Amino acid sequence: MSSVPADRLSSHDEVGNSKAGHPPGLYVLFGAEMWERLSYYGMRALLVLYLVKHLKYERPAALDLYATYTGLVYLTPLLGGYLADKFLGQRKAVFIGGLLMALGHFAMAFEPLLFVALGLIILGNGFFKPNISTMVGQLYAPGDARRDSAYTIFYMGINTGAFLAPIICGYLGESQRFGWHYGFAAAGVGMVIGLLNFALFQRVLGPIGFPPGRSETGSARIGVADILHIVLITATGAALVYTAVSAAPKIHSMLPPKIASLGVMAYWIALAFVLIAVTGLITRGSIAADARNESAGEAKSISARNAPFTPQDWQRIVVILVVAMFSIVFWMGFEQAGGTFTLFADAETNRSVPQFVEKITGDPTFPASLYQTINPLLIVLLAFLPLAIWSALERAGIHVNSAAKMGIGLILLGVGFIIMNYADSQFSKSNKAGPQWLAYVYFFNSIGELCLSPIGLSLVNKLAPARIASLMMAVWFLCTAIANYLAGIMEELLKHQLPQVPLFSFLIWTSLISGLMLLALSPLLKKMSQGRI
Repeated sequence: MSSVPADRLSSHDEVGNSKAGHPPGLYVLFGAEMWERLSYYGMRALLVLYLVKHLKYERPAALDLYATYTGLVYLTPLLGGYLADKFLGQRKAVFIGGLLMALGHFAMAFEPLLFVALGLIILGNGFFKPNISTMVGQLYAPGDARRDSAYTIFYMGINTGAFLAPIICGYLGESQRFGWHYGFAAAGVGMVIGLLNFALFQRVLGPIGFPPGRSETGSARIGVADILHIVLITATGAALVYTAVSAAPKIHSMLPPKIASLGVMAYWIALAFVLIAVTGLITRGSIAADARNESAGEAKSISARNAPFTPQDWQRIVVILVVAMFSIVFWMGFEQAGGTFTLFADAETNRSVPQFVEKITGDPTFPASLYQTINPLLIVLLAFLPLAIWSALERAGIHVNSAAKMGIGLILLGVGFIIMNYADSQFSKSNKAGPQWLAYVYFFNSIGELCLSPIGLSLVNKLAPARIASLMMAVWFLCTAIANYLAGIMEELLKHQLPQVPLFSFLIWTSLISGLMLLALSPLLKKMSQGRI
């Protein structure tokens, strides 16, 4: 937990007190997240194609590895969120996560380090993702009406990076002139730039994101002791990743097949507790010093942090958990973009380019990964369209609460899958689809995303008790982890369990039914949140 949680910020003048605009710290976080997402989505754009076309994985095996990777990427924020709340603060966690991810992206340039590289990115994302999202909300006082639009601006940063990622990393990776390893290395460069942006401009973040007990009147930058913590914990995390990856096959072979995977998971959980213990030992002296330096006037705040949750707190936590469960359905469909959509683009879509383009690039087709630029481009171009619609409805006396907006997002996702199901049933490798079909699908998916994702991030920040803000953000990402894993395995799972149900038909009904259910529940959820959504 930051030393200055959202309900404690008293010095917003340092961060930016203009009600007309946004604090400058928002744009620092925007830049850091933009470059980090460029690295992540650059990796995602290439991974399945790299496994299938270069490493010669079978399609089910490639999708299974993709599912495991993307699932774990959003599972480790539970660990990173806890460590930030308990020991590190958000700033140090962001630095640690960025360094681990940069190491992972560069390691992807070497085939023997594939699993170590994935492990470094997975752990690094756990430190980075929940904590930078939490810091956005900490820039604003409770009840500040700018918070929702701040998350929309922040979300534009995410999607600016996601738009550039397939253009840069995808082109380099799939190009006949360069190759896969150049694409992965470019992702690493993006992560380094993001870290430099965060380091150079962190002063404008003001008093937010520091470790528990850190006085808000001190320096607006991390100190020498903090840098030592970052280096030591990054090195410890990298060593534990290497240990986890190298020992996992031996553990798997030693155990009976029925429990082998559980045994490996238990081993990894044990290593996570090792990381918690090491982090606590490394930061113990610093936290004790910060606690001694806290003024008597801050003692009430310490007492408040340790007080039990009120019934209202618990109701708001339940609201977060309910909407997070519905988000699983959304991301389970949406994340087909990195798997089945990419394979459809590669094998069943006409990607021919004009002759003059071929002469320039040397390639007769445009990269399949380039389709993954459509979604982030639409997010950036249309980001304020839903906000304009909600504002117009408010002026007309119609309030659409956050849960209802997310329900509408699920319904729009279902419309996208109606189109995708038609395209998949009409075209094949011998009768390829026109390039426009996937674009139509991405359009509806993107509008649905704008209704659900930034609204969900803002909702979690508004409802979570301040002392577990990063942890509750991590719970949101935990549901994304589950969704990402299901997205990767769903095609194969349906083949074995419901062979008569095509994947995209299944996703039509799960999206539409869930959206209608969330719309029906939205009045109750608004009441349970005490009107905060």
